[in-house]
Amino acid sequence: MKSTRSFLSSRRDFIKTSAAVAAGLTLAPGFVRLRSKPGLLTRPLGSLDHEVTTFGLGGQASIQWTPDDVDPVAIILKAFEKGVNYYDTSNLYGPSQLNYNQAFQKLDLIPGTAGYAESLRRSFFLTSKTHLRFAKGGYDAEGLNNWTNGEQGSRTVDDLKRSLSQLFGDGKGNYPKGAYLNMVLIHSVTSMTEVDAVYEGLYGTDPKAEHIGALAALRDFRDGSNLTGLNPKEEKLVRHIGFSGHYDAGVMMEMIRRDKENLLEGLLVAINSNDKLNFNMQHNVIPVAMAKNMGIIGMKVFADGAMYSKAADWSRQPSDVVRKVGSSELPFRPLVQYTLTTPGISTAIMGIGQISDDPVKCQLSQDLEAAQIGPGGLSEGDREDVEEMTSRVKEGKTNYFQHSKGGLSAVGNLKVVHEDAEHIRLSWNSAYAGNYPLEKYEVYQDGKFLGKVDHVPQTTMEPFTFKAEVASGSKANFRIVTIDTKGNVADAAGGA
Repeated sequence: MKSTRSFLSSRRDFIKTSAAVAAGLTLAPGFVRLRSKPGLLTRPLGSLDHEVTTFGLGGQASIQWTPDDVDPVAIILKAFEKGVNYYDTSNLYGPSQLNYNQAFQKLDLIPGTAGYAESLRRSFFLTSKTHLRFAKGGYDAEGLNNWTNGEQGSRTVDDLKRSLSQLFGDGKGNYPKGAYLNMVLIHSVTSMTEVDAVYEGLYGTDPKAEHIGALAALRDFRDGSNLTGLNPKEEKLVRHIGFSGHYDAGVMMEMIRRDKENLLEGLLVAINSNDKLNFNMQHNVIPVAMAKNMGIIGMKVFADGAMYSKAADWSRQPSDVVRKVGSSELPFRPLVQYTLTTPGISTAIMGIGQISDDPVKCQLSQDLEAAQIGPGGLSEGDREDVEEMTSRVKEGKTNYFQHSKGGLSAVGNLKVVHEDAEHIRLSWNSAYAGNYPLEKYEVYQDGKFLGKVDHVPQTTMEPFTFKAEVASGSKANFRIVTIDTKGNVADAAGGA
């Protein structure tokens, strides 16, 4: 057995090595200069028929907030040269989609043009996003954040077509035949009101309805159907549908559970080493998405730069873009590796501030190399070291985009129902996990242990259930005790 001293030393060596790499010491152990066309690691993207590189190019940073001395198109082209095959952008990211268009023109990726590189187009996965909740009506509905770079009053379908026009067309609403997105994400779902909106009219779709949510329309443009009346040409413009979130894991879990048709095939989720300091994603929504075999993409690896020089606030201008490769105080490699060793993560998108011909100074080259790690590449002890290290950055308050209140909770919506004179059925919704995964629920009647129900991710609206016998006419009190893998408990009580 390894002694405590040697175990701690090995963990310190892990951090030292990562720090040396961040500082650009080319002789540091574990440093690798990238080949121009490496065989990059890939992972399956959930149930989708696509293996994605563990590094994905984010559509923000200098591709959106471009400093005067940076060429955003060169960043995209370098990612293609390196073999990256997952690309991210959004209707909210200013010129991001138009910058991709310029790169795609240089790569012959515009359908219908001479020399169109169709095989190259098939080889990579392109995702864009819409923050519009309704495809019909509801633009001014209370409690919704409807944001777009398009025209006032735009709806979901307008954003979808805008993406195709900006990425592959003239940027003025026209797009060529054969253009498509691999996936469109309903962006940044943060409240139950927004969940209600995007699901409006999905089941039993009525084209005459006053309000139709985003999901029903996106299904039409995925399937080439016209159930909503919003796709009269029966176009197929998107291959897959998903959603993103970085604020409230509970809302995101609800978003998945309402999906009776398994329409949601992708999840873009905030996950970094300060995740557990908030309402965490890794033990709450990510296991639910895994159980549905969704393709899970990590984001906010560096807390949008707040792990380094940027303030813990939304980026608004080019000066917010972090352009260095880590720092001597905080190595970047463990942060990348933490996200990519979180169970369920297929790839992690990272924004790039700048590139360089010197791989030591090139964010893209260094992030890409750090991403060459298998799911089990960091031990649990290593992950704890990374958590401890980043918890000191800005007093742990880096994740400004994430709900700050979390922790192990009691079960939700506990109900006790008399099935007959001698039998009672208890039902409840999943508890929320704190720093450790949920393990089981123990059932007690008037302090007496009745049995347990193993926790599994709740993927539908169907609750957990437990049946018990009670004396006829009794008024028994029941408790459901939530227990995590470290033995921590939370309980809920109900009477019958």
